[in-house]
Amino acid sequence: MSAQQDFRQFIQGEWVESPKTRANINPSDPTEIVGVAAEASIEQVDQAVLAAQAALPSWSRSTPQQRFDVLDFIGTEILARKQELGTLLAREEGKILPEAIGEVARAAYIFKFFAGEALRIGGQAIASVRPNMEVITSREAVGVVGLITPWNFPIAIPAWKAAPALACGNTVVLKPSELTPGCAWALAEIISRSGLPKGAFNLVMGDGVAGKALVEHPAINAISFTGSTGTGKLIAQHCALTMKKYQLEMGGKNPLVILDDADLNIAVECAVNGAFFSTGQRCTASSRTIITAGIYDAFKSAILERTRGLKVGAAIEASSQIGPVVDQRQLDKNLGYIAIGVAEGGNLLVGGERLPGTGYFFSPALIENHNPNARLNQEEVFGPVSTLVKAQNFEEALQIANATPYGLSAGICTTSLKYATQFRRDMQAGMIMVNAPTAGVDYHVPFGGSKASSYGPREQGGMAMEFYTRVKTHYLA
Repeated sequence: MSAQQDFRQFIQGEWVESPKTRANINPSDPTEIVGVAAEASIEQVDQAVLAAQAALPSWSRSTPQQRFDVLDFIGTEILARKQELGTLLAREEGKILPEAIGEVARAAYIFKFFAGEALRIGGQAIASVRPNMEVITSREAVGVVGLITPWNFPIAIPAWKAAPALACGNTVVLKPSELTPGCAWALAEIISRSGLPKGAFNLVMGDGVAGKALVEHPAINAISFTGSTGTGKLIAQHCALTMKKYQLEMGGKNPLVILDDADLNIAVECAVNGAFFSTGQRCTASSRTIITAGIYDAFKSAILERTRGLKVGAAIEASSQIGPVVDQRQLDKNLGYIAIGVAEGGNLLVGGERLPGTGYFFSPALIENHNPNARLNQEEVFGPVSTLVKAQNFEEALQIANATPYGLSAGICTTSLKYATQFRRDMQAGMIMVNAPTAGVDYHVPFGGSKASSYGPREQGGMAMEFYTRVKTHYLA
């Protein structure tokens, strides 16, 4: 058992206590307290935003080399400590240790990628339609950016928001989920030694009260949010009224289509990985598997066998393939959706139960449900629960796949170039996977979706700079 830690706010370059604290527990063993996290007051959120505002003039005018050096330092240290930080992540969020270490490495590479991008921020020289006039464009920082991040990727998502924000010369206030403060605190501790000026990066921890105070602060120029669709809509309403720039990454109800000509082994592995790995707690998880009639029975038999063989256990146990869900609320939500699915006429094929042990262990569930309009096929569960839906052919499978409010990720398993091409063209989603799981993306390319899944410029990759900069046009006579 690792020692309990104290996670404090980081404001104006100082570690700050708070009147209230919250215990950060291990979902594999809720009797173990990973750490005690400070809960930011509204006054502390105000202090953090004002600190970021005060640091903006100096950091926004820093050189590309200064920004590169800071971000590269952060990435290098994260990578060197991936085992330690991965263990912290596994203990507080519940990912199995290999997945947790992989997430930490991804965060490191994100910082290193954006270190390079800091050197490439440029503009354009454009010929004027008027004689004796020169026109150029440049990009400059948006200003003070509030980052609100979820618990399911507690170091990667803060990284893919903070790194481009800092690379573009913005100053930052990060508000992570109250369920996973440890990873954000560890990231802030590394950033505190990176050479950033005081106040350029601030950490405030707490629940939705702190998040609301951050969104509504008049000195915040932009908000980047990842979380629920409901909260995202509230943020959008406020930002639209107050003329703040905003970016939203929200839910998903991602389909994986299996066609008759698919390689059965590849299809099963794509389905299991997408639906169940990371305990299904990914916005890109494939929670609907749509199978055409000719392969349906063979696929059903094979995925049932594979699912029954999955080992659910503590996140840091070497034999575990699936960790616990994050907390009791999520466990109750999973169980509730199983009951909803059965009440809607679904056939529970396997799993869907709380497993023995003190942790929040839940057996991966497959529900056979041929009604694509059922709640279980329309609402995001955010757990290791997937439905099997039969379609007569590719055309019906595509129609079912598109028939949700969401459009984040979608996959197809097929050996047909024709159908793969048509799916890529006609699927209403921001990310399309062919013979690959719907979850699992590269760190250097755009991430995001359509419909109710995303709003605003894409995250990650070079396109992330679109959100964190403003374009200025200069006319020189």
